[in-house]
Amino acid sequence: MKNNKQLERWSPWILLVLVLVLWQLICSGLEISEFIFPSPVRIWEQFWQYKEVIAGHAWRTFWVTMAGFGISIVVGVLLGFLIGSSRLAYAAVYPLMTAFNALPKAAFVPVLVVWFGIGVGPAILTAFLISFFPIMVNIATGLATLEPELEDVLRVLGAKRWDVLVKIGLPRSMPYFFASLKVAITLAFVGTTVSEMTASNLGIGYLLMSAGSSMQMGLAFAGLMVIGVMAMAMYELFSLVEKHTTGWARRGSQG
Repeated sequence: MKNNKQLERWSPWILLVLVLVLWQLICSGLEISEFIFPSPVRIWEQFWQYKEVIAGHAWRTFWVTMAGFGISIVVGVLLGFLIGSSRLAYAAVYPLMTAFNALPKAAFVPVLVVWFGIGVGPAILTAFLISFFPIMVNIATGLATLEPELEDVLRVLGAKRWDVLVKIGLPRSMPYFFASLKVAITLAFVGTTVSEMTASNLGIGYLLMSAGSSMQMGLAFAGLMVIGVMAMAMYELFSLVEKHTTGWARRGSQG
């Protein structure tokens, strides 16, 4: 059992090393040009050479993403609570939100540029628009799937609808909430990067466009690597918080 847990813990790193080794072997063996598909070694060289530039762009992307993500949490929780607590709101709002979520968010960037100009505004709003939907859906699902039998028992005991939602529904929705955060944060980074590629002169998205136009594919891949690392770090942070706050919902994973 202990060996299995150790293997599970190290399996992502083992897989990553195997992928990088295979990637390097393919690039070296086939002599693929770095202008087409850079090797991991070339990506690391470019990352180290431009580490200060990348760090500046990465910080810009990170805090802009966090700003948009913070707004998405507030709006997503409020809308999710509204939709999940009322059948009428669920029937009226949920289909419209689903249709809105199907719209390509990249198409909003030119409109946001007209409204707010080039800079952090469109990036923050794009991160928000692309990431609030999973939070809203999961909160609404957690509230809407509250067992009718449990609600009836609480009503018999004198609990009002508001008491049921706040004291039972919201705690029950916490596993759904953290699951949505882990999905939404990755989408938020996507939204920020997409916006920066067309409506900013800073950030990883801008770096990708600049590196691509100058045929520095190693630098472009280094920027992608940084985005992946930041998203993975935030994912793990939410997983850690989830583990310590919703352990009661993880009975099946223990032992």
